[in-house]
Amino acid sequence: MRWTRISKKNLISGIICVVLLVCTYLIYSDAYQKFGRYKEDTVTIGVFSDSYWEVQNGYSYRILEDAVSVFEKEHPGVQVEYTSGILKEDYPEWLSEQMLSGSAPDVFFVLADNFTDFAEIGVLKELDTFIEADPEFDKEAFYSPAYLSGKYDKIQYALPYECAPKLMFVNKSILDREGIDMPDEDWDWDDFYEICSKVTKDTDGDGTLDQYGVVEYTWKEAFESNNVKLFNDRGTECYLTGDNVGTALSFLEKLKALNGSYNVSGRDFDLGNVAFQPMLFSGYRAYKPYPLRVKKYSSFEWECIPMPAGPLGDNISALDTLLIGMNEKTKYPQYAWDFIKILTCDPKIQSEIFSYSEGVSVLKEVTEVDQTLFRLIESAGNSEGLNLKMLSRIVENAAAVSRFRDYEQVTAEVDRAVKEIINGDSNISMEQIIWNREVNKYLGK
Repeated sequence: MRWTRISKKNLISGIICVVLLVCTYLIYSDAYQKFGRYKEDTVTIGVFSDSYWEVQNGYSYRILEDAVSVFEKEHPGVQVEYTSGILKEDYPEWLSEQMLSGSAPDVFFVLADNFTDFAEIGVLKELDTFIEADPEFDKEAFYSPAYLSGKYDKIQYALPYECAPKLMFVNKSILDREGIDMPDEDWDWDDFYEICSKVTKDTDGDGTLDQYGVVEYTWKEAFESNNVKLFNDRGTECYLTGDNVGTALSFLEKLKALNGSYNVSGRDFDLGNVAFQPMLFSGYRAYKPYPLRVKKYSSFEWECIPMPAGPLGDNISALDTLLIGMNEKTKYPQYAWDFIKILTCDPKIQSEIFSYSEGVSVLKEVTEVDQTLFRLIESAGNSEGLNLKMLSRIVENAAAVSRFRDYEQVTAEVDRAVKEIINGDSNISMEQIIWNREVNKYLGK
């Protein structure tokens, strides 16, 4: 009986020792990570399901999933979660609702139109402290206009994830038919107008114009390439009276006069009847590959070049940038920063943009390497017109758009002003003064 009690006692002690040893092993090794219930921390990501560039894309979450794999490998015990199936058009409303309910994700993608509002109302955490404390972070690795797009009021609130500059798409078939050479990369408004005037004509002899120079070249493209600063940084004052603006308006008036009373449309370009059309580089990425090209631009040969330079400016255009920011109220700021860095600073993750998206990597070293050219050639089917040095130069020299609250509404007022000035018979300089006053009244409201 005594032996039985001792045996039971030893057995219980042995079991306890084994349990303690197993627990110790699980704690001091990564074995416990294989069991989801032991994961203590979860970082949430706000993302939309379709392409930022509004084209067909079957790899919505591929880059994000690869970044998650890298992060979770580097951070044992931490998992990343996101809600799938949110469309881009619904994403701003969904994100706003999450913020109001106090359940906003720790890290979220920020659309260009929403960035300033988010920065102003304080839902984005300032990143300067993280940047300064991180010896591995190098802001010089980014294209400067892309990096600056995440800055507001001298504070960095977001980092760029991918971008696309606006380029001039050229109908090469029209130029070849008219015996006109492709413009050089440093072409200017004089070259642009000369080609537009040569190709604008009645080709079938019925007395009506049916071939045109350009479509959708607006005041925005003209102002950007003529070094116009239209608003101050806070968006409280408009500068519509400068010489740069007047020169651009006169040029737009000349271009419009070439078409008479006809309003050239994007449909005309699609049909192969227009020589030039400004378009984001993402459009080139989306429509150059064979399957989609058959549907879109199959009747003519086309390429892209930089925008023409104004007399007071350069061959530059706007850069559209998708950003990533951190929730001001996140419980895991360091994890959030580490994940943002993987998405934006990891060359391997950034290189996937050229395989699974239609934008351009925000890292110079990724966009400029030969491997990127191979990926673009593979997707486009040929290497013609693919000049990475040109693309890199366009992105680096692009105009960083200074957005502010109600930016879209204010620029709509400028759009109305420009149309009235160009369509009117009054002196342009006088009209600039009048409309500058009107736009500033609108800003004052």
